[in-house]
Amino acid sequence: MSQAAETLDGWYSLHLFYAVDWPTLRLVPDEDRIQIVQEFHDFLDKLASVRDDHNGDHALYNITGQKADIFLWVLRPEMQELNSIELALNKLRIADYLVPTYSYVSIIELSNYLAGKSDEDPYENPHVKARLYPELPHSDYICFYPMNKRRNETYNWYMLSMEERKKLMYDHGMIGRKYAGKIKQFITGSVGFDDYEWGVTLFAKDPLQFKKIVYEMRFDETTARYGDFGSFFVGHILPEETLETFFRL
Repeated sequence: MSQAAETLDGWYSLHLFYAVDWPTLRLVPDEDRIQIVQEFHDFLDKLASVRDDHNGDHALYNITGQKADIFLWVLRPEMQELNSIELALNKLRIADYLVPTYSYVSIIELSNYLAGKSDEDPYENPHVKARLYPELPHSDYICFYPMNKRRNETYNWYMLSMEERKKLMYDHGMIGRKYAGKIKQFITGSVGFDDYEWGVTLFAKDPLQFKKIVYEMRFDETTARYGDFGSFFVGHILPEETLETFFRL
């Protein structure tokens, strides 16, 4: 049996994607629509209140293309809090005009593939804590995709030795380092939580960097031999102060 990678686990994560039912929303009188949007705005303000206390965070983006219109990413210390947030959103009046298109349940994760030997508690390391319990950037663009490590008769990631996996992940990580300052990456583990094993969320000022890093990594052995991917979602930040304009018809 191959040695399993150990993980450090941080905040629980919920990615929510919605399409707006524009034809139905168009029938709502302007005064009612403004109240509906204000209620949604108040809901987002409550989500943001935990950020100052460093008990979670959230991001709101407008997705490009037909897969969704709105993407809300929420991070919290306990999974039950994610349930409460989703329930509260479902009870808002605006939920009558939001059609769920995709969701993803996971947890912020760091593996021990690239970790050095240390006697200190990793959860007390400031660098590790900042990655497990992050303050999300307000970058212009976001990209999300789920992925698996391939396991079939020819290529099975889970049958490789720890040494082989460490070497592959090191080479994989060196590509990512080339994009430091251009892309901010968050890995969330979803084994036992959702249909894929990991979710990857990228933030950038320039969306072209998403194409560049994903394409370059296609030639890396870790991805070329062992990577399977789900759908990609890309979008632009949706500042909360622009919600009334976004929903105006």
